[in-house]
Amino acid sequence: MDIPKMVLFDYGQTLFAEQAFDGVKGTEAVLQYAVKNKYHLSAEQVQARANELNQELGRFLPGKRHVMQIEVPNTMFTPYLYESLGIEIALSNAEIDTVFWNAAAPGVPTEGIKDFLVYLKSKGIRTGVISNISYAPAVVAERINRMLPENDFEFIITSSNYMFRKPNKRIFELALEKAGLHPEQVWYIGDQYECDVKGSLNAGLMPIWYIGAIDLPYTEDNEILTITDWKELRRRMEE
Repeated sequence: MDIPKMVLFDYGQTLFAEQAFDGVKGTEAVLQYAVKNKYHLSAEQVQARANELNQELGRFLPGKRHVMQIEVPNTMFTPYLYESLGIEIALSNAEIDTVFWNAAAPGVPTEGIKDFLVYLKSKGIRTGVISNISYAPAVVAERINRMLPENDFEFIITSSNYMFRKPNKRIFELALEKAGLHPEQVWYIGDQYECDVKGSLNAGLMPIWYIGAIDLPYTEDNEILTITDWKELRRRMEE
């Protein structure tokens, strides 16, 4: 294999394996900080409204995530959700993101990723992150840096900060500009076929499909390098 100058990673189900999303648990945690709940709404009722809004906006639709290529960040979504329901939360938008996310979808680093990051660093291979995610950029960076403190990521690009969502090539082009590299010098590793694999391929990067923590149905593509664990990719790099 031609060794890259840089490897870029997806966040969810690639760097981190998250538990199945539970919006009600997240909302329950946030409502503990409510200083006003005009209509005495439960977490289930608030989450039902959130689901209604998400459906209307086309956010998070199974099998269609790649269609929505412009992000609606939670810094816009959350204030509307709560204030339209007569609810006031004694937290900043970023704090709401943290409380909600930690309760709704706790995650842990995927098995072997820590050692793989150390390996890349030892080889002088640069690293970074590109993530389709609606949480505030600082909140995403805090989780990554807290749980992968040994990382040497040069940047963490989130769609919540830069508007474009994978597979839109513009978010990959942003990463290349920040890295000062050409597409053929960079690998992109992710779990979603449409967003990560096809998106990076269309932007000229070499895609690697990581399915070791995948949480969506998928059909294999024999033309794409597919790995189930990080040791396997290291072995291939050393061949």
